[in-house]
Amino acid sequence: MKKICEDFQVRSIEPLSTRHWLMRLGTENPLPEMLPGQFVQVRIDNSPSTFLRRPISINMVDYHTNEIWLLIAAIGEGTRHLVQLKPGDLVNCLLPLGNSFTLPASPDDQFLLIGGGVGTAPLLFLGKKMVEMGVKPNFLLGARTAAELLETDLFRQLGDLYLTTEDGSAGEQGFVTNHSILATKHFDRIATCGPKPMMVSVARYAKANGIECEVSLENEMACGLGACLCCVENTTEGHVCVCQEGPVLNIKKLLWPL
Repeated sequence: MKKICEDFQVRSIEPLSTRHWLMRLGTENPLPEMLPGQFVQVRIDNSPSTFLRRPISINMVDYHTNEIWLLIAAIGEGTRHLVQLKPGDLVNCLLPLGNSFTLPASPDDQFLLIGGGVGTAPLLFLGKKMVEMGVKPNFLLGARTAAELLETDLFRQLGDLYLTTEDGSAGEQGFVTNHSILATKHFDRIATCGPKPMMVSVARYAKANGIECEVSLENEMACGLGACLCCVENTTEGHVCVCQEGPVLNIKKLLWPL
């Protein structure tokens, strides 16, 4: 798959919560093919303490406007600097990187897409691809509070949306693996991204119920190209670089205690 490294222009940047931002980046050049689950490596300019690019999941792609969306959690020096950019500023991106989620083989496949926090980012693009294939996705999103649930209106436009919050301020109270939909509806496949403890719980549920499940790992990365061995994950097939063989892996390959 073709990769590019070029400057994108910030077309808009808007806060979605106190620490989450949606950045839309555009270019005059045609975008390469991108798939749900892939990510970009963003260069952070004019930040003396930030030396490495930051890996950020592709939230959405619009080929008509040559635009990509990035959902950014401003939690470190690099990402805090990134969300301070203004429309018209340039951002250098290397993309697309990594592999992708498995797409439906049949319109009858029942997919459940489970996301937590900023981990919901790649699931919006995945849901859009599924709708284009004639498959209606089911989304199960979780956060600590209602204010931290992201892009819910966009998810509702694509499929059925179920919510959980730890404080009960939206949807059902508790974690995503406690939601009643898991006990009332059959699913053929699960795709999940979010905090590792959440994904481990989802993987346990999937394994116990014989459901195919893929997780998008968020190991720390440096180069994004498989050269630095910073993001290695131990699997049934040995040590693999998450930036190359991942970030999406089937739970059958993981050595998690399930």
